[in-house]
Amino acid sequence: MKSIAAIAALTLLTSLTLSSCGAKEFDSSKPIQVITREDGSGTKAAFMEIIGLKGQPDVQNAIIQQGTAAVLAGVKNSMYAIAYDSLGYLTDEVKQISVDGVEGTVENIQSGDYKIARPLNVVYKEATVEGNPLYSAYLDFLASSQAQEIIAENGYVSMREGEEFVVPDNLEGTISISGSTSLQPLMVLLAQEFEDICPKVSVEVNGGGSGVGYSNGENGVSVFGMISEEFAQDKAPSCVPFTVAKDGIGIIVNLSNPIEDISLSDLKTIYDSEAEDPIRSWEEVIG
Repeated sequence: MKSIAAIAALTLLTSLTLSSCGAKEFDSSKPIQVITREDGSGTKAAFMEIIGLKGQPDVQNAIIQQGTAAVLAGVKNSMYAIAYDSLGYLTDEVKQISVDGVEGTVENIQSGDYKIARPLNVVYKEATVEGNPLYSAYLDFLASSQAQEIIAENGYVSMREGEEFVVPDNLEGTISISGSTSLQPLMVLLAQEFEDICPKVSVEVNGGGSGVGYSNGENGVSVFGMISEEFAQDKAPSCVPFTVAKDGIGIIVNLSNPIEDISLSDLKTIYDSEAEDPIRSWEEVIG
């Protein structure tokens, strides 16, 4: 039988061996590796506008990733990375941190307490939609309980309770929707559900970006234009908005990073290519 001293020695040796073979210890003096999305990304445009950096170029040495999967992989594989992405697409392979002490939860987005969030809207002409039974029925569907269930199931934030959609008689025809590529995937799912409920209806959903959504809605190219930002009346003077859902943007770091919260001002400085006093290392934001 081994002595207590021998067992203790063996335990210490095992501990040292596991430590030497395990993950490296986080070094807060290391520089922050900034990950961002490509220009043209609706998520990037919304994020930069929310933090007050709309239209600014990327910070020097920023890593530009194409799409959500690449962003998540970049943070997962880099101990010193920071990035942002839509809350609905985050996984447990990265760590989401709070902003100004507020977690990015559905409840905090609905209440407006979590600030890194954006509305996903459709814009349309009231006279056009209200004067057409098919178009007005589709707008009712977007507010329905069926639509809210799809919104929540796919990681977006529902902004209303919604009542069950009841299909009007003799509903048929085509509905055209175009614009934001950030809203497009959700609108495709909603269109498919509406077509299942109303088999004589076709819903055509095309992308092009929020600018296209404004333009097509204003000029009648599409019945509904999709935008992934707060509605700007001057971009579509004859239109009104309808908020389909909200999309929270999570701030993410590597699982080994000890940071739990970041201030909005520090986050802005990290992504600010024109900052007078730039933040370069993690020790500047980790308390």
